[in-house]
Amino acid sequence: MDALLGKISDFVWGPVTLVLIVGTGLYLTIRLGFLQIRSLPYALKLAFSPKRQDKKSKGDISHYEALTTAMAATIGTGNIVGVATAVVMGGPGAVFWMWLSALFGMATKYSEAILAVKYRVTNSKGEMSGGPMYYLEHGLKAKWLGVLFAIFGSIAAFGIGNMTQSNSVSGALLDAFHVPTWVTGIVLTLLTGLVILGGIKAIGRVTAFFVPIMALFYLIGGIIVMITNLDIVPGAIGLIFNDAFTGSALGGGILGTVIRYGVARGVFSNEAGLGSAPIAAAAAKTDYPGRQALVSMTQVFIDTILVCSITGITIVMSGLYDTGLEGVALTSAAFSQFLGGAGGYIVTIGIVLFAFSTLVGWSYYGEKCFSYLFTDKAIPYYRVVFVLAVMYGAVEQLKVVWDISDIMNALMAFPNLIGLLGLSGVVVYETKRFLKVAKEEKAEEKARKQAAS
Repeated sequence: MDALLGKISDFVWGPVTLVLIVGTGLYLTIRLGFLQIRSLPYALKLAFSPKRQDKKSKGDISHYEALTTAMAATIGTGNIVGVATAVVMGGPGAVFWMWLSALFGMATKYSEAILAVKYRVTNSKGEMSGGPMYYLEHGLKAKWLGVLFAIFGSIAAFGIGNMTQSNSVSGALLDAFHVPTWVTGIVLTLLTGLVILGGIKAIGRVTAFFVPIMALFYLIGGIIVMITNLDIVPGAIGLIFNDAFTGSALGGGILGTVIRYGVARGVFSNEAGLGSAPIAAAAAKTDYPGRQALVSMTQVFIDTILVCSITGITIVMSGLYDTGLEGVALTSAAFSQFLGGAGGYIVTIGIVLFAFSTLVGWSYYGEKCFSYLFTDKAIPYYRVVFVLAVMYGAVEQLKVVWDISDIMNALMAFPNLIGLLGLSGVVVYETKRFLKVAKEEKAEEKARKQAAS
């Protein structure tokens, strides 16, 4: 069974899938005129600065809460473990290809969000429901693809978004602080239950407070490493760029291996193209789909360009990526090399915070996929099972669970990418419509400032 699942996982996460994901991002980037570069400063301003909230805007949570909910799900163990794996298997150059995949992934994430808001619906509880299953059904008129996505998403949530995360937390706390796995399991189960049983509004409030703290905690640790070792930072970055086109991979220095692991781990971390984040974007209070889409786009920038870069550059600076260490052990050793014992604690605490946030974010994704299949009345049952699975994941070995969820996670991409390509014209239309409004708003703001002065 392990061998069979391993082969299926290698296939669905293989070159064909990665080319489709990156190719879709490149196609959307061209159609949108490199919007992710031109509009990134404005998008960051929308995401983090106080802004007026249109009273007529429909939605359950703010732009910022929708962003942090999506970030909660994506900033996870992949930012620490996944990046380490990419550098070991693909060499330092894998970090460059991770960056490149993020650049195109920003256009993909933007397009997912714009479609999610445009085709969202109001459920029986008066809450917003949206995501690939809805734009596949109502936009592309292909409900069967929406059903496929919902099946893959509801199953993947139990693996990548639940049991593998609680397992990572219990393992990290056992190794670092000798906390029994069952104790970790009970605490995680209670905390997860308290958050997700309150629905998206409770999740939004928790992530709005929690996500910035956890991200800054890890980022500050990495920045301290770089500031205190400024003399070797340029050399590490130079090695990343040089190795990206020459290759020093563990698999024999094959350039294709460098690209594959860099792109694969980048996609695995920021989830651009998989169709998960637009489920959270659909809940945002917004007047135009394009406004929330720009906010959602910043998620990839923060996840991969900022957080993943901290891990990747620190590991390359340490030079420990060819010593036989892997995963969290490698990242921990790299931080410890520069910060002593505090470095290991930063990584361990980072794993705990990142994994818990993923549990919270993916619980919402899973229940929305499940409710699409079985109506909103099924949501309470899904939440109870999801919470119980946290405990199971904390105390059991999960090789088979990980493989199955890994496969389901990749399979989510196929119907979603079909929807993005088929509805790319809608994305372009909605983008032009909002950018025109944004230009008018900017002119009005400038006029007000001039009048005030």
